[in-house]
Amino acid sequence: MAKQTWKPGNMLYPLPAVLITVADQQGNPNIFTVAWAGTVCTNPPMLSISVRPERYSYHMIEAAGEFVVNLTTESLVRATDYCGVRSGREVDKFKEMHLTPLASREVSVPGIAESPVNIECRVKQIIETGGTHDIFIAEVVSVSVDDKYFDENGKFHFDKTKPICYSHGEYFSLGKSVGSFGYSVRKKKKSGKPGKSVNKANKKRKV
Repeated sequence: MAKQTWKPGNMLYPLPAVLITVADQQGNPNIFTVAWAGTVCTNPPMLSISVRPERYSYHMIEAAGEFVVNLTTESLVRATDYCGVRSGREVDKFKEMHLTPLASREVSVPGIAESPVNIECRVKQIIETGGTHDIFIAEVVSVSVDDKYFDENGKFHFDKTKPICYSHGEYFSLGKSVGSFGYSVRKKKKSGKPGKSVNKANKKRKV
């Protein structure tokens, strides 16, 4: 099998393309798109986003120490792209994309009502990489999930939200499930032979 060797570059794809909401000290909100995002820790729940220092929202996060991660869907793909290429210095992205600010529970920054999941975050550390992006490591302080994606048993069906991801300059919808965590080592349930347990019970009674 032949492979080409490329110069060093970040080819860690696909990635979540998320909408980050922030606010300035006067409470004016802004939205920008981030694809360099990931999980840091399970307990306490922590995540990271990588942001260019020259971006309009960078200093808002730095000053407020808070932001909200809003997960994206097929219906939000245009807003996801727009909020990544237009600056909040020039336009009101909530207004332009017809998005609704959603009051948060634990932070002063609003989420996006049209997003199925809003993850409220409080910054714990800023890592200056010396490169193109700095890393904001944050603790998750609250999560809001849209009721309409729960079934009658209270199970959340994330696939019903029609999530999207970002890969090498393009947005993709996610396909069908091809497995679940631990399925490769999960033991198959043995189908018991009819009457076997009844016979054992009868034997015990005879004894």
